Amino acid sequence: MRKRVDAGDRQHPDSSIRERAYTHIQRKIISGELEAGSAVSELALAKELGSSRTPIREALGQLVAEGLLEQTNRGALVVELSRQDIVDLYELREALEVFAIGKAARHKPREADVERLQKLVDDILVLKEELDHSGKSALDPQQMHRFMGCDLAFHAFLMRLAANARLIRVVNETRLLIRIFAMRHRGHASQELERIHRQHSELLTAVAGGEPEPAMRLIAEHIQNSQRERLEEFDHWEREKSLRESVPAFYKLLEPIE
Repeated sequence: MRKRVDAGDRQHPDSSIRERAYTHIQRKIISGELEAGSAVSELALAKELGSSRTPIREALGQLVAEGLLEQTNRGALVVELSRQDIVDLYELREALEVFAIGKAARHKPREADVERLQKLVDDILVLKEELDHSGKSALDPQQMHRFMGCDLAFHAFLMRLAANARLIRVVNETRLLIRIFAMRHRGHASQELERIHRQHSELLTAVAGGEPEPAMRLIAEHIQNSQRERLEEFDHWEREKSLRESVPAFYKLLEPIE
């Protein structure tokens, strides 16, 4: 007798490919391989993943719905954030993370969780020491990638302590959108790393000590500082873009001769 297979016991091949494509495109955006404003080719992705274009198109549609891509008459493009977009995202992030941190502090994390968070805090200090010993003025792109990983992991772990899956998903999506712009982030200097390390340390102390009010105040100040930095960077890049468009000959002279 032929065994009946329920629909829930198997996965349609296109569904699996769509999920692979979704993760693949998201990883390209996070790594900076796909920069803000760049086009995402259905055909190229289909060749990379060895699939038809249908599941690729479905994955792109999901990323458009989540705000990572935008659909234009030229196809799907990696979203380019406006200044107001950055303000809106940080306001949303602050509201959600302040609530989550307060909840996490009221429940007081386990010792094992505090130790994992402390390791993430200390990793930033390791980067600062590397920078100080190198004699360079700021972190290079590879070191900035490490910093962003430490920072993202620290905040993501704190969000997990709030034990609210829906809140975590929205915060992660918000941080991912901010990170698209942050790929153009100039490397942190030693003083900035010291400040961020201090802020993370104070925040961890408040959460571990079960002090919701100080923890909520510290995370709000931390996010507001980050917002100011991103807006300053946005203004810097906009000025650079304007100059390049208005006096291209000058910038041509600054390019290295091969």
